[in-house]
Amino acid sequence: MTTEHVIRWSTAGAVLGVAAVAAVASYEHAYDLVRAHGESGWTARMVPLTVDGLIYASSMVMLDSARRKAPVPALARWLLGLGIAATLATNVAHGLGHGLTGAAVAAWPAVALVGARRRAQLAADRVPSIRAIRAQLHVGQPRAQRLRDYLATGAMSGRNGEKLAV
Repeated sequence: MTTEHVIRWSTAGAVLGVAAVAAVASYEHAYDLVRAHGESGWTARMVPLTVDGLIYASSMVMLDSARRKAPVPALARWLLGLGIAATLATNVAHGLGHGLTGAAVAAWPAVALVGARRRAQLAADRVPSIRAIRAQLHVGQPRAQRLRDYLATGAMSGRNGEKLAV
């Protein structure tokens, strides 16, 4: 097994592990919150799944688009963002009863999952879009374009010896 395969498989395993922890923590936080606000029975058990289901479905649409080299539907981007915001808000709301530290601790699994997912994209040789680079790094269009070009040449994996000032 090559180093590249080890990196890909270990990254996938790490992302799956973080996803499992985030899913369980987010479900429990959302379930407690839904019950505390008047729902019970099946409704209280199912509502938390709608948030994670929305995130999963949107992610799969985006993955399918990337695999087909097709534009990602705007609705998938919006719903992914909405799902992430909902799970983050739910986790923060659950933890607020324990102060700001409790809110931060409760929100951490969702934050970790989003970060792990981004790192997995790079480990899988998926170069982020210019829009994603601009949003994540808070840089302008020219710098984002240079960085994307640099990543696309394989510079991250050492395939290109030339340095590019970004």
